[in-house]
Amino acid sequence: MLTGELKSKVDRIWETFWTGGITNPLEVIEQFTYLLFIKGIDDIETTKENEAAFLGLTYEGMFKEENKNLRWSQFKNMEATEMYNIVLNKVFPFIKNLHEDGGSAYSKYMGDAIFKIPTPQMLSKIVDGIDGIDLENRDTKGDLYEHLLSKIARSGTNGQFRTPRHIIGMMVSLMKPTPSDVIVDPAMGSAGFLVAAQEYLRENEADLFLNAGLKDHFNNHMFYGFDMDRTMLRIGAMNMLLHGVDNPNIEYKDSLSEKNTDKEKYTLVLANPPFKGSLDYEAVSAELLKVTKTKKTELLFLALILRSLKIGGRSATIVPDGVLFGSSNAHKEIRREIVDNNKLEAVISMPSGVFKPYAGVSTAILIFTKTASGGTDKVWFYDMKSDGYSLDDKRQEIEGSDIPDIIERFNNLDKEVDRKPTDQSFFVDVEEIKDNGYDLSINKYKEIVYEEVKYPHPQEILMKIRELEMEISQGIEELSEMIEG
Repeated sequence: MLTGELKSKVDRIWETFWTGGITNPLEVIEQFTYLLFIKGIDDIETTKENEAAFLGLTYEGMFKEENKNLRWSQFKNMEATEMYNIVLNKVFPFIKNLHEDGGSAYSKYMGDAIFKIPTPQMLSKIVDGIDGIDLENRDTKGDLYEHLLSKIARSGTNGQFRTPRHIIGMMVSLMKPTPSDVIVDPAMGSAGFLVAAQEYLRENEADLFLNAGLKDHFNNHMFYGFDMDRTMLRIGAMNMLLHGVDNPNIEYKDSLSEKNTDKEKYTLVLANPPFKGSLDYEAVSAELLKVTKTKKTELLFLALILRSLKIGGRSATIVPDGVLFGSSNAHKEIRREIVDNNKLEAVISMPSGVFKPYAGVSTAILIFTKTASGGTDKVWFYDMKSDGYSLDDKRQEIEGSDIPDIIERFNNLDKEVDRKPTDQSFFVDVEEIKDNGYDLSINKYKEIVYEEVKYPHPQEILMKIRELEMEISQGIEELSEMIEG
């Protein structure tokens, strides 16, 4: 979480954008990100220069002698008009052309980027504000992005909602990415899942960077993300680059369309697909419609995930509760496909406030492995009561998060076998799920124990009422005497 002081700094910068005439939240985030990126690459260069100097090596960085004034550390001290001219005419074109081969995700989506800060005074104020933020700490950087994205007060027309960073972190911890994984988010937004996956690998598999092959895989072949919003693609590409992934495979793509031919390509899917909004039904892949003939994007994305995964590949995907119990043929077919032909491992039910203030919809996380030959014998259910934040629009941090418990229990499922449906987590046999029409909602199987409430005998209640009547009558008489006296 951002400290109150840092949050106030970010909010003041946001207010500067707003009062300066940039009021579209996505535009603010985009322009903010450009400047964060410019500062970030200078910070990275400084670190590399210091490391080289310490080792007695020569470092040839991206900033040559003739363009050293393009560095944040140089232009931040300039007079406002001079700074503005440098940033507009030299720094911004420089970052747009960092990857001149045109083949990288960064270069593809920065090509049509536009610098929109209108005045030198506004830029100077924003630069001063950003300069006071320490971007070298990865957690701070991630929390800052989270806070920026939280400024989007409503969902987009494509039905995507910003996935809270702690939920993303939980899902990544549950899936435990490995150095050999090929990871995709088919509706990536700002690349939150991909960023969290690379952070997990840095923290838990640091040795991968000592192996040339694994390092190359990490930088060039591990991470894939698709979206149909070019602004989000730019933000996502910069987000990944700032977090140290040189060349993520980020593409403008309608994941559900015929043009997406991905099949048995990935080993891990992390996703929160859109589950309302517009859909070009005519463009939807016929192959996906064979699995589940529907216009509901949440069902089509599950079909896509199954097609995209390699055998043995696994997925953690957020779905609205309707997917779990919907009675249409399309709902039943996709649930049957996951349960009968693959291995459904877990259903984690989340409270409805997790996506506030964007939506109050109840959701769940489905965790499954693609086998194409079945394998579901029992399914683990967990009833999340708290994610560590209040479930109202304010979403303030509170004590008592279930997330550590979820991770602990999922990583030790052998200890879960004796739990009962009255517990917070429990197993359900696959035959029971089939007998209930492949219903995957936790309430179908959870048993609630009601405590017996003992009420007083009616005669005792009647006596208390009479005593009260006598007290009231006596009080009225005393009051009457006082008035008459």
